Amino acid sequence: MKSHVIPALKITFFLLLLLAVAYPTLVWSIAKLSSGGGEGQTLKHKANTYYSNIGQSFTQDRYFWSRPSAVGYNAAGSAGSNKGPSNEDYLAEVRERMNTLLAQNPGISISEIPVDLITASGSGLDPHFSVQAAKVQVDRIARIRQLPKDKLLALIDTHTERPLWEMLGPEKINVLKLNIALDNLSGSQSVR
Repeated sequence: MKSHVIPALKITFFLLLLLAVAYPTLVWSIAKLSSGGGEGQTLKHKANTYYSNIGQSFTQDRYFWSRPSAVGYNAAGSAGSNKGPSNEDYLAEVRERMNTLLAQNPGISISEIPVDLITASGSGLDPHFSVQAAKVQVDRIARIRQLPKDKLLALIDTHTERPLWEMLGPEKINVLKLNIALDNLSGSQSVR
């Protein structure tokens, strides 16, 4: 029995040190070297601090709407809805989002609606949306803020993040950064 207990205790102690001390310390050290020092990517705007790497809710007509969230933008509960395309409740939710989008943006058709404006991401906290998701909202924002469309399109182009090495991933836009730039462009006081 002694020949089994002592090696088991040694392995247990070694794994405890490796997995409960060494690995978390390594991950923490790498996080401290990253942007934001492991505390998230923060962005300050008019005395407010925002996390730019976590999706935020923008539903006012004067802003670019963000991607829907399955968790209500709660970073503590990151998750998808886990509902498939055959689930009636999920389809009703997507139809409602589509109808709202069409009602608030009367110049677009159903075929022009990008999927990322009516479906939530896998994490429910995606801070980005597609370039097309921004462009379909230009008419509404230009009308409400009384801005020329070409200025909004230039703003979208300026905030478009290109794929890594021009080939890995899609073009995307951080919605928070775009809305802050929109406020700066039109002289608004708040991003909410």
